[in-house]
Amino acid sequence: MTRIVGSVLVRNEDLFVEQSIRNVADFCDRIHAVDHVSSDGTWDILRSLAQEFDHLEVRRSRNSVLAHRLLEPYAGTATWVIGVDGDELYDPAGLALLRRELLRGAHADVFRLKAYVLNCDELDGGTRTASGWLAPPSRPITKLFNFGAVESWQGIPEPLQGGEVVFRQGYHWEARRDLASSTTWDTDPARCLHLCFLRRSSLDPDEVGGGRRSLAESGEFDLGPVGRLKRVVRRTPLAPHILELTRQGKNWKQEWYARGEHVTVDAAPFLGR
Repeated sequence: MTRIVGSVLVRNEDLFVEQSIRNVADFCDRIHAVDHVSSDGTWDILRSLAQEFDHLEVRRSRNSVLAHRLLEPYAGTATWVIGVDGDELYDPAGLALLRRELLRGAHADVFRLKAYVLNCDELDGGTRTASGWLAPPSRPITKLFNFGAVESWQGIPEPLQGGEVVFRQGYHWEARRDLASSTTWDTDPARCLHLCFLRRSSLDPDEVGGGRRSLAESGEFDLGPVGRLKRVVRRTPLAPHILELTRQGKNWKQEWYARGEHVTVDAAPFLGR
């Protein structure tokens, strides 16, 4: 029987993480959430949600690798895994439709799904609107993977981000389906507000500019003493695509997530009551 599992890795995300998890709660049969030793209210929010949702498991770890290790046992099983960051708000009504499709066996022929995303630089709670750049043409961030397509998936310090994947016959990394190719923003069941250019923590400055640094940029996967020593001895190299844009004096988030026309959409479906 097909099941759907959520994977959440967060650090200092107390402004939106509750809504982020609530929006996928009914979509998922189980959710593994790891707090990467936040210093704001994120951990308290996760613990409170775990008391409300029996299928939400929360842990706190100095090493981000735990988040992916929790997913490794699902390899080779009839499981879809959705990765949800603290700045990603999915449409619960759309996910309800997608859940029914996945449980009926839809999309089992591909390894991953992509969908419409709005990369937001503004979210207005009063008018319940969001503004930003759509993907496509920007780069989509959807992390929805068919673990039945792999024998194993290991060797990465954060969940669902590359690593060592052993595929079953007929599957490969580019075995993907873009829901945006057959839907619109209004009809895509996996559409998402990506709040990448907004404050995500009560500790963030009022203006975050091009957005906060990712784990790949900071290299702060292990926040324990050993990890700190490793970063002093040898700085974690940037991913090639980020390094090249940095050499060109460009902000990679702007290059990836701010393409095309700046648009405004109805954000009410993503914001709850």
